Amino acid sequence: MAIRKKSNKNPPVLSHEFIVQNHADIVSCMAMIFLLGLMFEITAKAAVIFVTLQYNVTIPATEEQSAETISLYHYGIKDLATIFFYMLVAIIIHAIIQEYILDKINRKMHFSKTKHSKFNESGQLSAFYLFSCVWGISILISENYISDPTSLWRDYPHTLIPFQMKFFYILQLAYWFHAFPELYFQKTKKEDIFRQIVYIGLYLFHIAGAYLLNLTHLGLVLLVLHYFVEFLFHISRLFYFSDERYQKGFSLWAVLFVLGRLLTLILSVLTFGFGLARAEDQQLNFSTGNFNILAVRYSKL
Repeated sequence: MAIRKKSNKNPPVLSHEFIVQNHADIVSCMAMIFLLGLMFEITAKAAVIFVTLQYNVTIPATEEQSAETISLYHYGIKDLATIFFYMLVAIIIHAIIQEYILDKINRKMHFSKTKHSKFNESGQLSAFYLFSCVWGISILISENYISDPTSLWRDYPHTLIPFQMKFFYILQLAYWFHAFPELYFQKTKKEDIFRQIVYIGLYLFHIAGAYLLNLTHLGLVLLVLHYFVEFLFHISRLFYFSDERYQKGFSLWAVLFVLGRLLTLILSVLTFGFGLARAEDQQLNFSTGNFNILAVRYSKL
């Protein structure tokens, strides 16, 4: 899935090859339009929906809980605009990593076409997984989710979440949505398109499900756990491509894969089968964001 280098002959404007070769520049111009819109009063109200997070709620300070006001967020239809903008940002960052890091390594290593494609895939995903893991762990620590596992289900539904949590989910959805146009930009083979669509769709289904069903606490923990295991796999594959004798990383990944799935199952059963099952309010209520009923719990599990 390498970015095709520009040839000496310039393709016709707006042709297929022109868009593929210059998609990063085209997308950068689109993103710049939204940023420029913030500078003018007549367009600022529309542009701010794309660039900043929406649906903030200010919680006044109280002597019992907090000495200062707190801004929390919930979700809504305007989040789609924010996801679209950061999807453009993800496409730009994807192209930067590809051109300035992966393509340079590819030229030095002289990979075959098969290894070339897999190396690019693992390079992009390992960078994303590492970034998401570090950010996710920092949120877990700052919000005390690790030290207090009951926070995964306590006070459900979690309709109001902090800025970092919402921004994390927005960027997660934006990244996986950006993977769809990348299938076109990277000229993915027809036989691989269906596999990639299923792979991307499963991520979007689970991340959006946690976000829309107000299970952001559990979703964050499971995402960090899953991303860490996936990061180890893709970083091991990168080392394997550089030296095929390096296979210890795959052995470690195989062990952590099983442990990760086991821990995922334990946390999910605890949350849905123990925590939410014992909650007092178990009625479906769209207005309050409560989806804690038996049928939904089993479906989510």
